[in-house]
Amino acid sequence: MTTLTPRATGRSRTSPWIRPRWAFWSHGGYHTLLNILTWPKAYQAAYAGVPVADLIARMGYKNDGYRAIFEGFIGKSADQNVAEYKKRSPYSLAAKLETPLLIHSTTNDEDVNVLEVEHLIDSLKAAGKKFEYKIYDNAPGGHYFNRIDTPLARESRKDVLAFLAKYLK
Repeated sequence: MTTLTPRATGRSRTSPWIRPRWAFWSHGGYHTLLNILTWPKAYQAAYAGVPVADLIARMGYKNDGYRAIFEGFIGKSADQNVAEYKKRSPYSLAAKLETPLLIHSTTNDEDVNVLEVEHLIDSLKAAGKKFEYKIYDNAPGGHYFNRIDTPLARESRKDVLAFLAKYLK
């Protein structure tokens, strides 16, 4: 469920219910962060919802099957190649942020532990970067809180759209 539209091409790949020019959720948030931190001039704005942000920490709390997927495409496990996992973790690229960014997470996310998002937020603050974020306390739906139909989810989506409207012209 991601949509990416680099300014340079104007082309987009879209999912059913999101607007062109932004990407957002979980691993989509991870890819959003990697894109804006690698090619900051290519994007007008970004939203990262419950983004995977620290692969080293993530490998510590995910199961063997999940770790095997990463080991398969990286070639080694996190303990065998810490530097590579760090390089692929958005928190380690925080100093490169130039794109307006909004981050949402929740304390009860059962997939992307909030500690990853907190590490990203702390890294962005340490780098003196301007961004917006909100960590919800035990949001209904956990990892899927923004993607379901609850008053809090509607409020969250409204906040996302308002944030993006400031930058997407």
